[in-house]
Amino acid sequence: MTAMPMTAARVTVVVLTHNRVEQVLDTLAKLVALPDRPSVVLVDNASTDGTAQRVSLRYPSVRVVTSKTNLGAAGRNLGVACVTTDYVAFCDDDTWWETNSLARAISILDAWPEVGVLSARVVVGEEEASDATCALMQVSPLDARALPGPALIGYMAGASVFRTAVFRRAGGYEPKLFIGGEEELVALDVLASGLAIVYADDLVVHHHPSTLRDSARRRRLLARNAAWIAWLRLPMPEAWRTTLRALVLMRREGTLLRDAAAMFAALPWALARRRVIPPRVRRMRAIVFEGQQRLDL
Repeated sequence: MTAMPMTAARVTVVVLTHNRVEQVLDTLAKLVALPDRPSVVLVDNASTDGTAQRVSLRYPSVRVVTSKTNLGAAGRNLGVACVTTDYVAFCDDDTWWETNSLARAISILDAWPEVGVLSARVVVGEEEASDATCALMQVSPLDARALPGPALIGYMAGASVFRTAVFRRAGGYEPKLFIGGEEELVALDVLASGLAIVYADDLVVHHHPSTLRDSARRRRLLARNAAWIAWLRLPMPEAWRTTLRALVLMRREGTLLRDAAAMFAALPWALARRRVIPPRVRRMRAIVFEGQQRLDL
């Protein structure tokens, strides 16, 4: 009987998709071909293009979880509910992990119990240029002397590895946010719990961006979600500044009345769940934002 590779017993990859069956089939081909054979769970977010059926036929080793409605980022929560391994890695239907990256993630998390989340280096397209966000993560100004890499205040949702228990304690992704900056709320709660988020440059995720994107809608969702997250976790002065930025963007997009009404309708919901992050995390955010301003000069 062939022994299960160490990686398969320790980490599960959760993949999220919606109506991009050809792309997710290509992504799964790369994941199931990894020599360390990680467990793979696909969350099908209410696709109407036959995704679940085609994946089940082609890749019987992949566990397929289907949602009756499109939950956005919160679909990942359904995948994590199936996970029995210590660690869970995430990717989307247009991203995949490079060989040995998951084994390296296990080694890092085993050695540094104070790290709750690893954010990988993302290389984009055939040229494999590093994502601009990763370049900023690499030069994070936060103190990381006791950590295996630069300390962060956030991570990239589709290129991250969590301790499974940490993801569950954080509550996963908030369904109301749907999609767009959803990882910020989870990151704030992870940091508030005392755990670190670390950029790991030697973990590599490939990203071949799908052309099936609604960029204008995503911009509006990012702005709305930033306001909601600020109401949920940030001091009120910062929350209202974030809200004002969202209103400016909505006006520029020509959707002010509709989007602002929907945004403010959630204020009672947010205030009922409001839990301001501790001063330590607020200082971390201030250091990062000041560092980014210096880089922009």
